[in-house]
Amino acid sequence: MNKLTTENSEHSSGERSPRHGLLLVNPNSRRGAAALGTAIAQLEAQGLEITFRSTRNPEDLPDIIDRHREQVDCVIVGGGDGTLNAALPGLLKTQLPLGILPLGTANDLAKTLGIPNDLNGACDLISRGYQHRIDVGLANNHPFFNVASLGLSVDITQRLTRDAKKQWGVLAYLWSAMQTVLHSQPFRATIETEDEKIRVRTIQIAVGNGRFYGGGMAIAWDATIDDDRLDLYSLETRHWWDVVNLLPALYRGQLSEVSQARTLEAKTFKVTTSRPHSINTDGEISTTTPVLFELQPRAIAVFTPPPKDAVGLDPPPRAVLKK
Repeated sequence: MNKLTTENSEHSSGERSPRHGLLLVNPNSRRGAAALGTAIAQLEAQGLEITFRSTRNPEDLPDIIDRHREQVDCVIVGGGDGTLNAALPGLLKTQLPLGILPLGTANDLAKTLGIPNDLNGACDLISRGYQHRIDVGLANNHPFFNVASLGLSVDITQRLTRDAKKQWGVLAYLWSAMQTVLHSQPFRATIETEDEKIRVRTIQIAVGNGRFYGGGMAIAWDATIDDDRLDLYSLETRHWWDVVNLLPALYRGQLSEVSQARTLEAKTFKVTTSRPHSINTDGEISTTTPVLFELQPRAIAVFTPPPKDAVGLDPPPRAVLKK
């Protein structure tokens, strides 16, 4: 398998204020349509020339980015994690730096990077021009920012509706998760790393590149999106109510502390199952098992707060999980 081509340059760069940005906004995102005019006005007020393009088909985003690669010096994406994931192949191909306007429901990538959730702060961050290079994960060569998974998360994604996310926000994830857990069924899988092969009976396998996913859960307490590693967990519970007991550990990223979860770190994982299972990458179904998870370090540049302000790029203090 040939990985998507990237240019791995310096770890981070100084402030280089962008001059001409391609603005892509998902009109279906929770705040996309309402925020569009404000975003354009704020970016232009801060000295950026903006070319705006919109599409209701996320699959069009990489081609739109590629067509404008010679006319702009950055890409600004307004939407949620699904919209950012859809744009990712175009960003990898063109190597244009990414500005994020968190207009979706969960905005897990923005949270991982310490990007403000308010539009004013996000626009100001882009105009300041500080760039940080981050890792990108691959699932059968489908790139992802946050997490790729199979099992419960796929069922949760299929239960979620666009209307529910717009109306209830993160609460829609919680409701969908509760309904899914009640009907969860374990499956058998084999997990392979460079050093070992493990057979498991599980209801969920997740492989994380960043820290946050699923509306604020943490893949691992010390995960960052530039740590040159993938973090895997497998939920190996016997009853649906065991998942409820794991919720505190899921949100703190401390599954390594509990007996009904398995955690691993590696640069590659291969997962096989007896029958094909769908793979969810950043909230979108993209491929099936067998699946090879890989890492591309320092794959793209993103406008982020400078290191002293970017708390999302550093491990948080470790919380103690009460057993």
